[in-house]
Amino acid sequence: MTTWDIRRVRSSATKFHQRDLPPERAIWIVEFDQAALVLGSSQAMVEVSGIEVVRRRSGGGAVFVEPGGTLWVDVVVPRGDDLWDDDVGRATYWLGDAWAAAISDRAVVHRGPMLRNEWSDLVCFAGLGPGEVTVDGRKVVGISQRRTRASARFQCVAYEQWAPQRLLELLGIDAPLEAVGAGVGPLPAVAAALIAAFR
Repeated sequence: MTTWDIRRVRSSATKFHQRDLPPERAIWIVEFDQAALVLGSSQAMVEVSGIEVVRRRSGGGAVFVEPGGTLWVDVVVPRGDDLWDDDVGRATYWLGDAWAAAISDRAVVHRGPMLRNEWSDLVCFAGLGPGEVTVDGRKVVGISQRRTRASARFQCVAYEQWAPQRLLELLGIDAPLEAVGAGVGPLPAVAAALIAAFR
């Protein structure tokens, strides 16, 4: 059985997103050392005073990360691995299943195409993509993906509490997004359960 290289990483968002990918299966549980606005790969860069802004290499909308309130997990699967799937959407299902097992018996993994609305290109939690997880119809885990010839990198985010106001302020938009997401509760317990789900 293939094992995972599991690492806990403390970093700024900028330095973390500059890291090279490992050649083997890996799970990085990241604690950011300061708050940051993390944009999707296709989003226009914004300038915000007093806060770090970084563009990740995977797609999707923006997320706000902060120490203690955000659980960020990167998962790397090399091409040819048993978990690899050439179908970009279906490739996330197993990962959603692991998150759902870690969160709640009410958690549901979205197995279908991307569900979009007027805000989903801007805000990660406004839409719902393949493999992402909901509880009682509210998104609790966002998953974005980047592929290279060598591997797939899945970037996942969950919040202890879903509070979109700061994110919306940083993006300069007014959107009714309080009800689209939900928190997962105490993050150390969720992280431990997620690691157990991978073993």
